[in-house]
Amino acid sequence: MTQSFKIERAEARIVFDSRGSQTVEVELGSGEVSFSVAAPAGKSRGGREVQAYPSNGVAEAVKAFREMVRPRLLGADPADQRAIDGMLAEIDGSGDFSRIGGNTAYSVSICSAGLASRLAGKPLWEHVAKLSGLRPSIPVPLGNVLGGGAHAGRGAPDIQEILVFHTAARTPSEAVEENIAVHRRVGERLSEMLPDYGGGKGDEGAYAPPLDDETALKAVKESAGGLVAVGLDVAANSIYISGRRVYRYRRMGEMDRARHIQYIERLATSYGLKYLEDPVEENDWDGFRMLRSRLPGTLICGDDLVVTRADLIREAAASGAINAVILKPNQVGTLSATLDAAAEAERWKVVKVVSHRSGETCDSSLAHIAVGVGANLIKSGIVGGERVAKANELLRIWERAAGRLEMSRVAAP
Repeated sequence: MTQSFKIERAEARIVFDSRGSQTVEVELGSGEVSFSVAAPAGKSRGGREVQAYPSNGVAEAVKAFREMVRPRLLGADPADQRAIDGMLAEIDGSGDFSRIGGNTAYSVSICSAGLASRLAGKPLWEHVAKLSGLRPSIPVPLGNVLGGGAHAGRGAPDIQEILVFHTAARTPSEAVEENIAVHRRVGERLSEMLPDYGGGKGDEGAYAPPLDDETALKAVKESAGGLVAVGLDVAANSIYISGRRVYRYRRMGEMDRARHIQYIERLATSYGLKYLEDPVEENDWDGFRMLRSRLPGTLICGDDLVVTRADLIREAAASGAINAVILKPNQVGTLSATLDAAAEAERWKVVKVVSHRSGETCDSSLAHIAVGVGANLIKSGIVGGERVAKANELLRIWERAAGRLEMSRVAAP
């Protein structure tokens, strides 16, 4: 029998994310128990994501929470996730959370689940697993070690992220430590290659050196070691010029669609890449399918393509466009919609990658969501307090679960 609780306190406030930008934090309470969640923010965003904030920004979102959301939240049962999330969509009424803000909806939704789990005396991951109906497991950390694009300044690579993950980790600690070791080796390699490089990093703590894409990729590949897979988040939207239908690289100039796909395919083949995220722009479904066909040994992962929407994941998986998918809860605004997306990925045997955003907070709820939906990978960075917060929470979950959870395995494509 499901326990019933009531939300007795509800507040929203402005806090700051890892880029120093304003974001919203929601705190809910019942009796002596409270829970808070601060929303992340993405700089590289898909066109079909919900709106992060109303037109006048974070302050308007907080005002909307106090005037529109809080009166309906008080007295509601935080354990009734579908009712909470349905109420948020009803209050907003826009279809894309442009009135109250997708980040407001996200914070309320995840915070409600967190409060319910705490009132029930259970970890959040266990509550999420019950809601999702999926088998929980510890995901393998996928970390950004070197990159550029929208996450770094001029001179850095055009490709947004060069990523690594351990292919045979027996514990989350082993996987986290190896990612950190690769990050350290890449830093040492860059110091040898670029004596005047000061070690500058991008938004997610990845090195952002003045190198072209292929030289940067080669440096990571040489630093990775035999049990570490290497991949890319091309974030193709950020280099695509839609009006001219070309991809603009700062060092190599413009590429038409065919040449761009050939370039990405060559990098994947030459460097044995096991993961490719958003290799073409978000409307090029045929381009995704083409790379999926040509690179059978690589995970072709959709992010901007599907923006954590169950209907788009279904379409992409059914058409052969992807065999991996990014799940970012604040892309769709609610935990319920995220769980629907995860269930659809599971139905199609698509690798689930629960992901952070480039502007993060030290909130660790993402680790619990990843465990609760049985994610294969968790993309949450390698260094930086807001990134390490997720990694450290995985270690705590593993320890406290005391043998009840297993490490995920990244399914072969």
